[in-house]
Amino acid sequence: MSEEGGVSLKENLLTYYDKLQCDPCCNSLLKQNFTKDVIEEIGNKVTNSGCTLSDCIKSGVENPDSSTGIYAADAESYTLFAPLFRPIIEKYHGSIKHPFVDFGNPETINFANLDPTGEYIISTRIRVGRNVEGYPFTATISRDQQEALETKIKEALTHFDGDLEGTYCPLPGMDDPTRDQLVEDHFLFQQGDRFLQSAGGYRNWPHGRGIFFNKTKTFLIWINEEDHLRIISMEQGANFDSVYKRLMRGIKILEQHVSFYRDDELGYLTFCPTNLGTTIRASVHIKIPKLSSQPNFKEFCLGLNLQVRGTHGEHTDTKGGVYDVSNKRRMGLTEIEVIREMYNGITQIIEKEKSL
Repeated sequence: MSEEGGVSLKENLLTYYDKLQCDPCCNSLLKQNFTKDVIEEIGNKVTNSGCTLSDCIKSGVENPDSSTGIYAADAESYTLFAPLFRPIIEKYHGSIKHPFVDFGNPETINFANLDPTGEYIISTRIRVGRNVEGYPFTATISRDQQEALETKIKEALTHFDGDLEGTYCPLPGMDDPTRDQLVEDHFLFQQGDRFLQSAGGYRNWPHGRGIFFNKTKTFLIWINEEDHLRIISMEQGANFDSVYKRLMRGIKILEQHVSFYRDDELGYLTFCPTNLGTTIRASVHIKIPKLSSQPNFKEFCLGLNLQVRGTHGEHTDTKGGVYDVSNKRRMGLTEIEVIREMYNGITQIIEKEKSL
């Protein structure tokens, strides 16, 4: 029987089970689906890269206020520990079946500017997460694997040209002026999220991590943050069209040099199961003081399949009626369908703000 520090894997999981069930404040998807039958069925299994079910649920146990409570320690976790992952994924996404990749035809896509006067939308940002085949996810990757992965990605970055051509800055040894500028631009990812910390997301920090950005800083890639890659297209204003098409071009170039984990049912595989499917998070920082003061503001956004956060990300506050509004659905839709749903939702938010 596999053991962790002299305690069997199942015994350790039963301790986790008791802790979750005894916490009246915990209502995570993990708690709802983590049963003794699940422990009996998959509690002693270990993936080929050495990941256990304990690795996947540790964050949810240490942070009972987590809404989901589970991370995939590696790509195989999604299949080996499917009796726990699948019901959580289906509950969160409302689907367990994802369509084929379809970003749409860039020649026919034409998103009009939603806010040409700049009265409401401050900035637009679209990102995707990707994990590279052959490497464990962030929680269990070794230093040597991180270094090899960073080298592989750096080589792929040399194939960007034109407006995508840019500079790679590794986090270790970053000089003060570069660091200060990236902080000022809100580009520098850092430690600090306790949910990610407990999940092992800062393993070997800051080794093997870095940031790539083009000359205008409208195209960025985070390396070995939460996922192996976070590919980001962004700019000031409300030009969805240019932001989306830039992202499409960047992904297409990367796919010619790097292979990414993807499952026929779950879509692109990510460290956090909430990002599965297209992995797309399209967001705007939008100033809506009238609408946001309404008691049903967040419910209104949810009705449009949109999610509201503070302007500095999840679990942060906001000021002056400015919010980060993004798509909630990532699975069960194609990439172009996600963007259209987001675009149409923001259109309705602006119309509602104008009417108040």
